[in-house]
Amino acid sequence: MAILSDVATEVLIPLAAIIGIGFSIAQWVLVARVKLAPSQPGASRSKDGYGDSLIEEEEGLNDHNVVAKCAEIQNAIAEGATSFLFTEYQYVGVFMSIFAVVIFLFLGSVEGFSTKTHPCTYSKDKECKPALFNALFSTVSFLLGAITSVVSGFLGMKIATYANARTTLEARKGVGKAFITAFRSGAVMGFLLASNGLLVLYIAINLFKMYYGDDWEGLFESITGYGLGGSSMALFGRVGGGIYTKAADVGADLVGKVERNIPEDDPRNPAVIADNVGDNVGDIAGMGSDLFGSYAESSCAALVVASISSFGINHDFTGMCYPLLVSSMGIIVCLITTLFATDFFEIKAVKEIEPSLKKQLIISTALMTVGIALVSWLALPYKFTIFNFGEQKEVTNWGLFLCVSIGLWAGLIIGYVTEYYTSNAYSPVQDVADACRTGAATNVIFGLALGYKSVIIPIFAIALGIYVSFTIAAMYGIAVAALGMLSTIATGLSIDAYGPISDNAGGIAEMAGMSHRIRERTDALDAAGNTTAAIGKGFAIGSAALVSLALFGAFVSRAGVKVVDVLSPKVIIGLIVGAMLPYWFSAMTMKSVGSAALKMVEEVRRQFNTIPGLMEGTGKPDYANCVKISTDASIKQMIPPGALVMLTPLIVGTLFGVQTLSGVLAGALVSGVQVAISASNTGGAWDNAKKYIEAGASEHARSLGPKGSDCHKAAVIGDTIGDPLKDTSGPSLNILIKLMAVESLVFAPFFATHGGLLFKLF
Repeated sequence: MAILSDVATEVLIPLAAIIGIGFSIAQWVLVARVKLAPSQPGASRSKDGYGDSLIEEEEGLNDHNVVAKCAEIQNAIAEGATSFLFTEYQYVGVFMSIFAVVIFLFLGSVEGFSTKTHPCTYSKDKECKPALFNALFSTVSFLLGAITSVVSGFLGMKIATYANARTTLEARKGVGKAFITAFRSGAVMGFLLASNGLLVLYIAINLFKMYYGDDWEGLFESITGYGLGGSSMALFGRVGGGIYTKAADVGADLVGKVERNIPEDDPRNPAVIADNVGDNVGDIAGMGSDLFGSYAESSCAALVVASISSFGINHDFTGMCYPLLVSSMGIIVCLITTLFATDFFEIKAVKEIEPSLKKQLIISTALMTVGIALVSWLALPYKFTIFNFGEQKEVTNWGLFLCVSIGLWAGLIIGYVTEYYTSNAYSPVQDVADACRTGAATNVIFGLALGYKSVIIPIFAIALGIYVSFTIAAMYGIAVAALGMLSTIATGLSIDAYGPISDNAGGIAEMAGMSHRIRERTDALDAAGNTTAAIGKGFAIGSAALVSLALFGAFVSRAGVKVVDVLSPKVIIGLIVGAMLPYWFSAMTMKSVGSAALKMVEEVRRQFNTIPGLMEGTGKPDYANCVKISTDASIKQMIPPGALVMLTPLIVGTLFGVQTLSGVLAGALVSGVQVAISASNTGGAWDNAKKYIEAGASEHARSLGPKGSDCHKAAVIGDTIGDPLKDTSGPSLNILIKLMAVESLVFAPFFATHGGLLFKLF
């Protein structure tokens, strides 16, 4: 028996989630203390650090207009982001309703919409609830996951657009103050998302249990809809947001920097507001939904396997909730870790920013290892059995501790390798920058080579994680390894959201015409955020590989596939087609960014040529038109890639059956991970090579610069090519591999009963 009682489990999981939500509200209150109103001259300064002297006062230029200007720009960005997300959610809402009906009809038809109980799939001697009710509850959990995902993304965007100008204003007091404001705002999103995801899942399980009673097999099978809902929303958020942000970014860069030689975020550039809106809808709302989806799916994969193992058979609720207890421990660990960045150590200089963010990853991983050991010791019996393709495999509690820990540490390794290949502090990016001497072509060649090379170590880390965790605890081991990688999701998301907030803060400083010293500080925050964003993408891709493999295992078990034979023609054709899908999907998203950017470039050129006094700074650009171009293009273009991912499993499973679908899932996983890592890292490296030349921090960098030199222009071209790779195609691919796997799992009962129509005919 486990030490932890069922009652204690029922209290601890929601308690951890509520503590997480409380902490995020506390962080938000602290951010809100930075006022977006000019301070009164001669007002007394408080001692709490919210009223330190400003750069402008030192320079004798305390200009109240600056604060008003910041508030005005922030308002424009917030309005643009909100209106885009509302438009996107209207389209996504229609899709959600249609897909919910599809889930109900497909799963309900498994037993011909019967309302009679039937023998369970795995325990034939027991009676399980009717298929019709399984269909109904799967549909409800799909809608729950979808709504939670949308709310997570939306709240993240709201917080980011609330904090960006506040970060800019705090930068007047010093880099440390600005860092804390940006990081706290990121933490609001990180903790809200992790806690909401856990709480909604936990409540859903308890509500469904009222109907299912002892039928845990049916209960946890219907809960998998939660992961499907979360990921399908994430797909549209990531693709739509990614197309939006990169269309604006590419348009602003090509005309502004390359043709007109004006700096980034210059208020004369008509696409500048759209660019800053894009950071919030793509990097914040999209990323939030994406990681929520990963978290929901890894929990669902673990719960499905556990429900047919000794935990489910013996109705051991605490053992069953082990994945949720790991996530609860993660929230508490991340809370302690966050205090290290905001309260225990204060940042005094620019060079301390990046180490502080990296320390967050190490501290959270080290503390979490202890946390996992504690949860494994308290919540699991010493020995238990795990379902392993038809047999029960005996596992010990320290074996599961090892599985979760290996996922956790593999995540850290992937994060650090990503950082090595994308940060301009190391030689790979410096080599790419150096290649700009001979023009854009060599820059592109070096960047592509770097991306391909950066795949090697992460793949070995993932492979080792898979081998060890599968050997110890079969598919359940892989599911909890994925959960281990995502257990510090609150810290990961805080660091991730910090990047776009700092980026926006820099844009606002430039547009408000603040002193160059402030822009230097926000640039330093942004550069550190860029590297950590690449680390975040590495985590997301690595966890997606493990999650989709765990879901694949659950799907194969549920569909009754005894063995996936690579030599069988049905599987081979699936493998080859599956491996092609990431390329088809990337082609769609890249082309969407290209065609949207084309419209944006034409519009920006038109405004520069027709609005009198725009270059001189006396005419006012039409920002709204550029925002509209980005919104229209992304909404229209996100539908085909989304349809490709959502329809593939349905068509393959129905027409060709579970064997071919197994091949498709395996092929998509194998090629998708490689393409995603290389695309993200190539784009990240080109971006930081450009920043390396612009910053001119070393002798080598100064020999390539300054801004506007031929070398710099070559770097800008590389960065522009990399934009859709690192922010649209790369990050969306991890959703492709997870989403197809979770969708196949949800529809597995239908495919097992009615699938393979073509092969039945011939």
